[in-house]
Amino acid sequence: MSTYLIGDVQGCHDALQRLLEKIGFDPTADKLWLCGDLVNRGGQSLEVLRLLSSLQQAVSVTLGNHDLHLLAERQRHPDGGSSNEEFEAIITATDCDALLDWLCTQPLACWSAEHHLLRVHAGVIPQWTWQTAISAGMEVSAVLQSDQRDKFLQKMYGNKPRRWRDDRTGWKRLRLITNILTRLRFCDADGRGAYNSTGPPGSQAENYRPWFKHKHRLTRDVTIAFGHWAALGLRQKKRYIAMDSGCVWGGPLSAVRLEDRSLFQVESE
Repeated sequence: MSTYLIGDVQGCHDALQRLLEKIGFDPTADKLWLCGDLVNRGGQSLEVLRLLSSLQQAVSVTLGNHDLHLLAERQRHPDGGSSNEEFEAIITATDCDALLDWLCTQPLACWSAEHHLLRVHAGVIPQWTWQTAISAGMEVSAVLQSDQRDKFLQKMYGNKPRRWRDDRTGWKRLRLITNILTRLRFCDADGRGAYNSTGPPGSQAENYRPWFKHKHRLTRDVTIAFGHWAALGLRQKKRYIAMDSGCVWGGPLSAVRLEDRSLFQVESE
């Protein structure tokens, strides 16, 4: 059995299919661990959701910001009418409910004791342990799987609050958790995210660093796999694996086999 990390697919179904063929993926024996952003921009988001949801227990996804945006767009346009053509194709599909219900069962953070690996879409602030990240992600997942889903999807947008407090409650707490796990690239030592900064390391404002560069972060003793950051690119380090190799922007789609850190790639079309 092999376990494969895969970066941001973003609607690139054909590339995903070719990557699965290249690694010889066997859904009865292997595992696919995706780092989120299954949809948007690649032109084949509906096909991506259908493929991955059909693989059932072989697939685990940590939800990304584009995945949550799809859910919010469905909430705003339940009968269609989205200006996003890929989202409109999903919303008006006969299997939309089943696909989005499946999407909502996927977590925002996953822990693997076997690989000593935390997987998220974007990042983790210095003040969080891996246990905190898992617990925080579960708070959002519980709401996504409840009758409060629509309300949350209305409240999740915005960059404030920016600083984590354990005693923060309500929609502001859930919004901050969502921003950290699905949008974070740079933050300061206090964990305040620069959520509008999308460039490579070195492009950030003073006093900010890539979240994984903070020396005193409480997750420094585990490996973290994430996507979300095409400008960072694919990086395999001892304590983090950055998986977004920018397939939707013309780069390759990448998979890393966790058992031996072997890299597999296919070019985008």
